[in-house]
Amino acid sequence: MKQLLTTIADWLKEDGQQLEDIIIKGVSIDSRTVGESHLFIPFRGEQVNGHRYVESAIEKGAAAALWMKDEPNPPKDIPLIFVEDPEIALQEMARSYREQLDCTVIGITGSNGKTSTKDLVAGVLSPYYNVRKTEGNFNNELGLPLTLLSLEEETEYAVLEMGMSGFGEISFLSKLAKPDYVIITNIGEAHMQDLGSREGIAKAKFEIIDGLSSNGKLFYDGDEPLLNPFVEKQQNVQKVSFGYHANNDLALKDVHSTAAGSDFTVVGLYEGQFTIPVYGAHQVKNALAAILIAKEIGLSNEDIREALSAASLTDMRMQPVTADNEALFINDAYNAAPTSMRAALSFLRETSLRQEKWVVLGDMLELGDDEKAYHESLSTHLIDMNLKGILLYGPRMKWLFDRLQNESLQVKLLWSADDYKPLVTELRNNTDADSVILLKGSRGMALENILTPFIQEKNT
Repeated sequence: MKQLLTTIADWLKEDGQQLEDIIIKGVSIDSRTVGESHLFIPFRGEQVNGHRYVESAIEKGAAAALWMKDEPNPPKDIPLIFVEDPEIALQEMARSYREQLDCTVIGITGSNGKTSTKDLVAGVLSPYYNVRKTEGNFNNELGLPLTLLSLEEETEYAVLEMGMSGFGEISFLSKLAKPDYVIITNIGEAHMQDLGSREGIAKAKFEIIDGLSSNGKLFYDGDEPLLNPFVEKQQNVQKVSFGYHANNDLALKDVHSTAAGSDFTVVGLYEGQFTIPVYGAHQVKNALAAILIAKEIGLSNEDIREALSAASLTDMRMQPVTADNEALFINDAYNAAPTSMRAALSFLRETSLRQEKWVVLGDMLELGDDEKAYHESLSTHLIDMNLKGILLYGPRMKWLFDRLQNESLQVKLLWSADDYKPLVTELRNNTDADSVILLKGSRGMALENILTPFIQEKNT
């Protein structure tokens, strides 16, 4: 964003002091990383009051700042815009800037796979267009406005992830971003404790169409029956389904794991063979959304094939990592819910990458009252997988551990409530170049700490 400070004040319909025609070149909410000519936005919380760092932000290069009207003692010699609420002001700035942007916005949501889909969509477009995407987890009421304000005027495509924890949040983000295309990846169990049921989650995710442009298009997971009632009600929205089933508008026909990733064939609206450098049929399914977007804007199969083969995902999404003992870790430890857990286990069951297979599973969080049943249900997927070892981490995984003990499995079974070391030791002593190890757990379990020792020693 490059705007006059006076223009921003007009956007906010607020007064200030020293509001000269200063050029603002972006915004920052952290005085430690504020950029040159930024507008610093101070937030006031229980632990930290950002107003204390306004002068420091100016010293580091910020050109101006917001200031809450009820915050005493504003510095007199600094350009300030006085606002009631900095978060609302941030959102209003993003709303106004979005109105000026001449770019195509692609909004993405879903219980699982939205970040991978974002990466694949951006990856397939980036070789041919000026593309920006949501970085990190900037996908909420604070992060999405920051992302919008970070877009350059030359941006042609903005790929924006939209997350939520309750009803109304996706609707707000969609109306703010005004997407031209929206993608719903799937409906899982994350946020069950807040939304009550998978039907509630589907309803909350479907809010993404609330800001869809009048001639926009919805791309959605056609394998998910919970989305069908919402899709059928939208008579005036263009809709395209994708998934495994042949009745989808774009369907997967064949998926094969290779040393380099996944090869697959699509049929339906478009036909062709493609490759992504990522493991897992569920990740291939995410690639279908990227193909649909790419075809929608006119890329050829060859363009798409070349771009997808070089695409990369954010770390810890089915990420292959070779350890110092030559074992292959599949690091899928960014997050977990029953749906994504089953998908990762299905990949491990079917893969022939290595002969000896291990799983390291961490607690699945935010599942509500049925969390015990969800953890125990994983036993049915594990007992027929011909595994070398099952290592479990976290207090909730004790439920799965107890269930598996009753199965009398001929497999190494180990559980640790809160200490990674026993699991690391087990893997250190019993894995080698013939081993593939899946790491999968919710973000709060930080299972990458089990991988770290194997990488540190390799790099020393």
